[in-house]
Amino acid sequence: MRNLRLHRAAGRRPAAVHPGAPQRFCLGAEPGVVLVGSRRGVVELDAAGQPVTREVSLTAEGFMPEDESGSIVGIEDLPEQECVCVATAAGDILLCNLSTKQVECVGSVDSGLSVMSWSPDQELVLLATGQQTLIMMTRDFEPITEKQIHQDEFGEGKFVALGWGKKETQFHGSEGKQAAHRKQTEVSPTSAWDDSRPRVTWRGDGQFVAVSAVCPETGARKVRVWNRELVLQSTSEPISGLEQALAWKPSGNLIASTQEKPNRHDVVFLEKNGLLHGEFTLPFQKGQVKVNELLWNADSTVLAIWLEELKTEKSNPNSYVQLWTTGNYHWYLKQSLHFGNMEKNKLVSLLWDPVIPYRLHVLCQGWQYLCYDWHWTTDHGMGQNSQHVANVAVIDGDKVLVTAFQHAVVPPPMCTYELQLKKAVNQVAFHTDPKRSGDMAVLDADNKITVYRYGERQRTVKDPTVRLGAVGGNGFKADVETPHLDKTYRVDLGSNANEMMHPLGLRSLTWLPDDSFLVVGQDQHASQSVLHHLTAAPRVTGAEEEHLNLRLSVPVDGEVISLCCSPVTKTVALQLADGRILKYLWEASPPVLEPWQTSSGRAVQFPHLCVQTALTGIGGEEVILGLTDRCRFFVNDTEVASNITSFATYNEFLLVTTNSHTCQCFCLKDITLKALQAGLGSAAAPNSETLRKVERGSRIITVVPQDTKVVLQMPRGNLETVHHRALVLAQIRKWLDRLMFREAFQCMRKLRINLNLLYDHNPKVFLENVETFIKQIDSVNHINLFFTELKDEDFTKSMYPSLNGSSNTQPHQHLDQKKVNLICDMMRVAMERIDPEKYCLSILTAHVKKNPPELEIALQKVHDLRESISPNVTAVSAEEALKYLLFLVDVNELYDYSLGTYDFDLVIMVAEKSQKDPKEYLPFLNTLQKMEANYQRYTIDKHLKRYAKALGHLSKCGPEHFSEFLNLVKDQNLYCEALKLYPSSTQEYKDISDAYGEYLIQKQLYEQAALIFARAGIFAKALDAFLSSGSWQQALCMASRLGYTTDKLSSLAQSMAGKLVEQRKHAEAAMLLEQYTQDYEEAVLLLLEGAFWEEALRLIHKYDRLDILETNFKPAVLEAQKSQLVFLDSQKTAFLRHKSRLQAVRELKEKASESLHDYEMPNCPELDLFSETSSVVTASDMNSKYSHSNSRISARSSKNRRKAERKRYSLKEGSPFEDVTLLEVLGENVRAVENVKGDVHILLKQLVLFGFDEQAVGLQQVLEEVLQLMETSIPEIWTPDVQQSSLNPVLGPNSTANSIMAAYQQKRMLAPVVQDPELLIPPKLNKNLQWKLHLLQ
Repeated sequence: MRNLRLHRAAGRRPAAVHPGAPQRFCLGAEPGVVLVGSRRGVVELDAAGQPVTREVSLTAEGFMPEDESGSIVGIEDLPEQECVCVATAAGDILLCNLSTKQVECVGSVDSGLSVMSWSPDQELVLLATGQQTLIMMTRDFEPITEKQIHQDEFGEGKFVALGWGKKETQFHGSEGKQAAHRKQTEVSPTSAWDDSRPRVTWRGDGQFVAVSAVCPETGARKVRVWNRELVLQSTSEPISGLEQALAWKPSGNLIASTQEKPNRHDVVFLEKNGLLHGEFTLPFQKGQVKVNELLWNADSTVLAIWLEELKTEKSNPNSYVQLWTTGNYHWYLKQSLHFGNMEKNKLVSLLWDPVIPYRLHVLCQGWQYLCYDWHWTTDHGMGQNSQHVANVAVIDGDKVLVTAFQHAVVPPPMCTYELQLKKAVNQVAFHTDPKRSGDMAVLDADNKITVYRYGERQRTVKDPTVRLGAVGGNGFKADVETPHLDKTYRVDLGSNANEMMHPLGLRSLTWLPDDSFLVVGQDQHASQSVLHHLTAAPRVTGAEEEHLNLRLSVPVDGEVISLCCSPVTKTVALQLADGRILKYLWEASPPVLEPWQTSSGRAVQFPHLCVQTALTGIGGEEVILGLTDRCRFFVNDTEVASNITSFATYNEFLLVTTNSHTCQCFCLKDITLKALQAGLGSAAAPNSETLRKVERGSRIITVVPQDTKVVLQMPRGNLETVHHRALVLAQIRKWLDRLMFREAFQCMRKLRINLNLLYDHNPKVFLENVETFIKQIDSVNHINLFFTELKDEDFTKSMYPSLNGSSNTQPHQHLDQKKVNLICDMMRVAMERIDPEKYCLSILTAHVKKNPPELEIALQKVHDLRESISPNVTAVSAEEALKYLLFLVDVNELYDYSLGTYDFDLVIMVAEKSQKDPKEYLPFLNTLQKMEANYQRYTIDKHLKRYAKALGHLSKCGPEHFSEFLNLVKDQNLYCEALKLYPSSTQEYKDISDAYGEYLIQKQLYEQAALIFARAGIFAKALDAFLSSGSWQQALCMASRLGYTTDKLSSLAQSMAGKLVEQRKHAEAAMLLEQYTQDYEEAVLLLLEGAFWEEALRLIHKYDRLDILETNFKPAVLEAQKSQLVFLDSQKTAFLRHKSRLQAVRELKEKASESLHDYEMPNCPELDLFSETSSVVTASDMNSKYSHSNSRISARSSKNRRKAERKRYSLKEGSPFEDVTLLEVLGENVRAVENVKGDVHILLKQLVLFGFDEQAVGLQQVLEEVLQLMETSIPEIWTPDVQQSSLNPVLGPNSTANSIMAAYQQKRMLAPVVQDPELLIPPKLNKNLQWKLHLLQ
């Protein structure tokens, strides 16, 4: 769906006309140099068209006759030999040096030469002689071989007969059996105008050469294919009317020629094996034109045909050059160059440029040299919201094929409608006014502009020049609007009549919003362009054509390559050949050209020539986009990507296709140039809406507005339509902002966008407009679809994150309610208000979709439908509603829910719709119906495993069912629920409590069981339970409630005291013995055993037993002093031993670290490699012994795991964590001594009281020394480094490579990775506790 658009047309004529007519030309090695062979010699035309600098005369040397009757049959520039090779018809092969003007004859053929053709690599040259022979020579003109052109055999590629029967017996398809008996028709001889000279063409790789020659026997042409050694490969099948033109496609698969058929003139294609393979018809009558030459361009995409009208009586024949391209197996005539019939404009020769694929060189009889450059473009409407904006026009000869993508995607070569013009079309321009973007202006080969407009006129009068294509017909009425022919204008530039304008003299036609036209012309005498601004002249009555007057011509300083106009800002931008960008201010008076400048005032210049340009806005500034033929993409003069194959702008979006087969879409509204560059250069996020994969080689044709369609064309020519996620979501968001829910819903449903976005885009607005939403959707099925897709998550954060931040704001008043439940409730209320009968099924869906589902309410509504008879015919019946409910919910689940309503009609209704066998459910229902109401409900609830409800119903069934009640409570452990159903004064309450207490005792929850027993008045069991739990106070209370005698109470206290002593609760045991058994002496002994000195003294004095002081108290105090001294001595010894070992361990590790540093020399080249890993190595070395065992431990039981934890920190010398273990043990020593201070303080007071001053002083001094030692040692043991590593662990979730490295260099890695960082924190000593006695100091 692309057209060839001319972007440069250069013409030059030498200042002085040279003697002799030009005959052939070739391109020089220097760019722009043309070497022309005339009847008198060789002339060089230079790039600037200056007077010719160099020429060589061949008449002076005697190689060409003076009367100009001689001719040149071949000319080739040989840059390596710095000369031009010329072959004359007389048979001479000459090397002409233009610098020295020397001519050397390197060979001569007596019979004359008709063709000289060099291979593409210039290694071989093929000569066709007058004796109908071919001579193959090397580049040094050494003959390789000579062969006759006309050979009898087929060649090396002869087809092999496999013996599959005769022609007569084979299948002939649609031709029928008579084809077998048809005689071979005679091959007709060549046309009268055929010059009978051989034609030679090489394949692009130079491996084969094809020669077309007239067969002397039949007079018809045959094509033979030869290899580089001049060995015949194949001969073409007999083709009647085959003509002289011959061109081998550079890609190598086809050879093009022409054939005159009885009713038409065709271009035909032959394969290398000589068989025909396809054709297309030229747009001329039979016998109207002759084809002089066929030429393929360098990349095999364009076929140029040089045609000439057969001689007419009155005037010279017209000559034409046509450019044909193919797509989707259809040949399009894209450009027509009409050279007219003036003698000096008659064509001499034409050539495609071997390097620049779309450059054509033309030489005319009057020494006029023309050079044309084309590029591919897609002509499409330029507006944004007009209904005809997505029209794409394709040129095909004198027709313009228009496809309206707004209506349907019609694959080429078909179209929606076609415009038939009188002459071949060269350019199509769409109106740049956004409101009339479907109107077209067509520039034809006669430089006439034909205007087609959309409007009212065509409804009454049918336009004969507009014909529908692939739409309508076969009884179908076409729904698409077509334009009508409005006017045809002749462009009047006031040029000289005999100074004929070049073919394609006008280019870059642009239709401005004020209905005037811009075209670019070429200055006839200088290599610069002229910008012509044309306006329509006043209409002349009766005239078939109207004139376009020249408003003004603006000379441009340089060649205009392309011209683009923005339909939004109405800016016109011109690109010059040197990359400069100019702005044409056409609305100014008078219009002026000025350089394009950025917002910072810098002039914009593309670094490379761009074949496609467009204007758009990025971040509020208008910029020009450019794409080169090498996929480099520019914004102003900044290259943002180098892999872009095509681009298109649409509203605020830029779409591009890339070499990596993706289509990317960017919103330009709030983007910066750097962000765009980064987006094009990096891979997109996984859920990003900006990127999607497309087929290899896809190019963007157009974007259909408001339909989110992006039309792509594949290399073969077929179309694909994609809906780019970014465009779709942007359009949906716009619709939702405008409350156009219907359009948004339909688009989302069609393109499978999650419907949650309807709410998530703006929850507040959605909830405020629920009724609008329901009325717009107006379809029960669609509302149900919306309900079923709802999920409790915000899709604007997960699936569809907005490109520029979401507008989502959760409504504050509903934050406590879940999204799905909220929407269901709001919509259900709205539907019940609008029309509950119509939206019955949707209301049911709203109930079912809630979490948890309200199935009982839904079932109740179905039941209500059954009861009520609606007069409305369209109302939903109970049957339909139930059927629908079964579609949403599993039938067994619904059956259970219906049973839970205790409504048997409803149960039977659901059961009938299910797959259940009536034998299964009818007996069960019959049994239920015979029961008393409460017991029936109990049975149903028990069946449905709703035990709490079942208990409620069973409790109402009377005392005869209490045993069943109690069994259910015990089975299901529903004690709490059961207790709530009976008053606390009843026997039932007591029975339930008894059962509950027993259950708690089983669970070993003695105290709770005792409380339940006590509450229910079961005191005996409560007493036992309190005893088991150790609550002796409560046990005594229960004993009191049970009325225990003094003796019984005493024995109970005795047994409880024994248990308390076992638990080392001496004070409580002593209290029991004193108060309940009156055994004072035993109580005092227990207190002494527990070191409760002051309480023991109180009892001794209360009961006046001072004798115990001597017998028990004093010895116990002295014993306690000795044991404290022993304890403190052992702690001090252990502390000093562990401290010295810790110092030794640290010194060893320090030495190990230094040896590791010495091993890594500072100038060692591997230092960088080690630096990242060595820290890890040392750590793993240190704990490797443990790590292996740990991997085995991981799956063991918790008991073993605890055992392993204990083993981890071992005091064994040399273990990996010895230093950490020592820290742990030292900490325990300190804490043990710290804890003993309080006990020592009380003991000291007793020692002083009874006069044991010496012992007291000794104990106080020992404790003071030990504490002093520990206080001074703590900073040495828990050094600042150790504490720091506990605060900032070297290896951990927050560590980085740099932090680990820094720690390693500071030798902090010596501190191993510790599992318990609290070990590294020093223990605290409580200085506030006053434990010393002043009188002992």
